[in-house]
Amino acid sequence: MSKTITHIPLKAASFGTSREVTAIRYGAAGARPKAYLQASLHADEIPGQLALHHLMRQLDAAPEAVRGEIVIVPVANPIGQAQRVRGEMIGRFDMDGGANFNRDFPDLTEAAAEILAGKLGADESANLALARSALGAAIEAIQPRTQADHLRQILMRLSHDADMALDLHCDEIALMHLYTTPDLWPAARALAADLGAAAVMLARESGGNPFDEALTTPWWKLRARFAATPLPAAPCLAGTVELRGKADVDDASAAESAAGLYRTLQRMGAIAGEAGATPALANEAVPLEALDLLRAPIPGVIARQVAIGSRVARGDVVSDIVNSISQERVPVRARCDGLVLSHCLLPFASAGDVIAKVVGREALPDRKGKLLTDK
Repeated sequence: MSKTITHIPLKAASFGTSREVTAIRYGAAGARPKAYLQASLHADEIPGQLALHHLMRQLDAAPEAVRGEIVIVPVANPIGQAQRVRGEMIGRFDMDGGANFNRDFPDLTEAAAEILAGKLGADESANLALARSALGAAIEAIQPRTQADHLRQILMRLSHDADMALDLHCDEIALMHLYTTPDLWPAARALAADLGAAAVMLARESGGNPFDEALTTPWWKLRARFAATPLPAAPCLAGTVELRGKADVDDASAAESAAGLYRTLQRMGAIAGEAGATPALANEAVPLEALDLLRAPIPGVIARQVAIGSRVARGDVVSDIVNSISQERVPVRARCDGLVLSHCLLPFASAGDVIAKVVGREALPDRKGKLLTDK
């Protein structure tokens, strides 16, 4: 097994500064299956960095076990890591323009379709190779305007041809959970079970084209475009893994997450060895529209009434919003029967802020358009 470390320079944003993306490759470039894992695209979400540290220690300890190609980017957003205001990291949004770092990834479908026109045949494996090559060419044709655009291009270049690509994030105060697409369910079931996910939410298009959907969207769109020729529906098992909450940065939690990732790599054949029986899945996958984002109707102190992991019924109070001047308390109630998945970290809300998430079973009628919060 070979291990290589590549430092990829980012387009300079100003005089006298430089940043780079570091990619660590285990195994031979081009070997199959290929797995890609990155952490901290939202730069202030740190649990994934420690989980990948533990995973890499396992890979370093048994290099002969690597069978495919494993590419790891421990710090996927050096721009956000450097954005500090009076000691606080501002890692979710680009301070130069305000965009969410995990939005606005390029949709490569049209550019790839132009390259593939008239080239696909009857062999699905050959078509898969051609499509991956076309996606790679589409990425190289991008002319990034900003440093953040260049970062997106680099991450797509490293990951577009992967058999599995995982984007490691975290919520604020939360249980482990996973976002992926309906095309990848139940293929992602073992991944969710190995990680101990309390919930899995499915959507083809959540709004804003985040990283994982930029890897999956072209495949179902190209399959529809070239319906007369065989193309695999979902050759890249891509998803966003929420590694609990922001404060869950400790060796025990990270080692547990790394063990789940290692078993997943074994199951896909990227690492030798038996992963063992697949654990029971805590809860079946649901549409992302079934995830209720509870919002504060007024500004105030958040007085939580139930802990994450609690089961609530529709109408149950999840939190009270307390106006500490007037002494008014306004209850925020669950709109469905479900699991309290997360609370916000700061116990104070402005009017309209998402203060908690409850995952139910059925799509809520008003959950349309942009399904993820950008706050």
